[in-house]
Amino acid sequence: MAKRPVVLVHGYSDEGRSFEPWANVLKANGYDDVLDVNVVTYESLTNEVTIKDIAEAFERALRKHDRLKVAGEPFDVIVHSTGMLVVRSWLTAKGQTENRLARIKHLIGFAPATFGSPLAHKGRGWLGAMVKGNKHLGPDFLEAGDLILDALELGSRFTWDLAHTDLFGPKVFYGYSAETPYPFIFVGNEPYSGLIRQEFVNQPGTDGTVRWAGVSLDSRKVTMNLTVPPSPDRISLGPWTGKLSAPVVFIGGRNHGSIMSAPEETMQKLVLAALKVDSEEAYGAWAKDAAAVSKANEPEEKYQQFVIRMVDERGDPIPDYNLALYTKNAENEIRFLDAFEVDVHPYVRDTSYRCFHADIGKLARLNLQNLWMQLTLSSGTILVGYRGYSTDPPPPLPPPPDETPAERERRLIREDKRPTEININLSPRLRGDQFNFFYPFTTTVVEIIIDREPLPADEIARLCRFIEL
Repeated sequence: MAKRPVVLVHGYSDEGRSFEPWANVLKANGYDDVLDVNVVTYESLTNEVTIKDIAEAFERALRKHDRLKVAGEPFDVIVHSTGMLVVRSWLTAKGQTENRLARIKHLIGFAPATFGSPLAHKGRGWLGAMVKGNKHLGPDFLEAGDLILDALELGSRFTWDLAHTDLFGPKVFYGYSAETPYPFIFVGNEPYSGLIRQEFVNQPGTDGTVRWAGVSLDSRKVTMNLTVPPSPDRISLGPWTGKLSAPVVFIGGRNHGSIMSAPEETMQKLVLAALKVDSEEAYGAWAKDAAAVSKANEPEEKYQQFVIRMVDERGDPIPDYNLALYTKNAENEIRFLDAFEVDVHPYVRDTSYRCFHADIGKLARLNLQNLWMQLTLSSGTILVGYRGYSTDPPPPLPPPPDETPAERERRLIREDKRPTEININLSPRLRGDQFNFFYPFTTTVVEIIIDREPLPADEIARLCRFIEL
C-alpha cells in the first residue's frame, strides 16, 4: 500500500529511538516500506547549537535522503515537544517557505513545545546539567544546550519572532488546503508521577513539561497602541489563526513522556486517520471525532497563556513594568484578578517579554461585568519616563499658589519619580462571544506600545537644554 513518507522528529535532550513505539504503530498499519517511516535524530545538548542550526541540518539530511531528496517530494511529519520548533524553523527559512509548505501535507504534534516550556529556564544551571545534561565524554560533557533552552523559555524572543512569521504574518502557515500542512495537536492530560517529579517538575496546567495552553497552533495577536487617545481601533484584537478548528486533543492517562512511550489506542486511530485527511471537509469530520475524545479527557482546570511584550514608540523594549487585570463593582471599588497571575515568567534575556499563565476557569466563574487592565511602568530615572493615554485619565493636579521656580522643580521631580500608571477599559472585549478576550487552552500574544519621553513632560527637558555662556 503506497503511503507518503512519514518523518518523525523528537524533542530536546532526546534521541530518535524514543519514536520506536510510534514507528512500530505505523509499520503495523501499512507503512511497511523501508522508506515509509523515517526517524530523525539530532544533538540538542551542546551549548553553542541553536534550533535554527538544527533546522538547517534537517534540510541537509533531507537532501541526502534516498527518497526525500527529490525536489517537491511530499511527506508527513510527526513531532514531539521541541521537534515542533525545529520543523517550524525549517518552514520559515528565508526564501524557502513556499516550497517547503507545499511539501509537508500533515503536521502532527505530540505535546509540542509550540510556545516553549516552563522548565526551560531551570535547565541552564548545575541541576540542569546533572539531570538533563550531555553525559557522553567529550568537548560537550555536561552541557545542557543553553541556546536551545533559551529559545524554549516562556516568552522567549525566538518563539515571539517565529509566531510573527508563521502565525501572525501575511500568511498563516497551517490550514486546510493543499498549500499548507493540515495541523493536528495531541497532549496528555496528566503530569508526571513520582514524588520527586511532582515536587520539582510538575506545575499546574501542564503535562509535566509543556503547558496545555501552550501547545496549540491556534493563537491570536492583540495590539494595544496606547500612544494615541482612546478610540475603537487603538486596541486591535486579531483573528484566531485557525479559527479554533484545530483544537488541542487531550489524551487520557498520558503525560509528556508516556504519550510517546505508550501509544494510547484511541490516539493511534486518530493519528492514522489524520494522515488520510485530504480536504477541509475531511478535516472537519476528523476534528469532530477528535473533539469527542478530547472532551472526555479535558482537564477541569482551564488555563490560557498570554505572551506580552511592552515596547516604546521606537520599538525599544520596556523592561520594568507590572501588568494586572481588575474589575469594578457598582461602588467603583477595585478588585484585582489574582487568577490572571497564577504564574508570571519574565524572559531572562529581555524582561519586556513576559508570559502570564491565567486560570480563566476561575475568571469565568466570577461572571465579570467589566474588565480593566492596569499598567505600571518605570524608567528608573527622572530624565526620561513613559506616557500613555488612560481610558479615564485623572485630572491634572493644579500647582500650589505662589510656587517659586525652585519649589516647582522639586514638585516636578517628585511627580517624575513616581511610576507611570495607565488604566485601560477592556470591557468591550467581554461582549459578543462569552469572554471574547479569554479562550481556554490557547495562547494570546499581546504587544503594548507606550510613549517614552524626556522629563518633565511638555517642558524643557532636564536631559538637554540651552545654556548661557
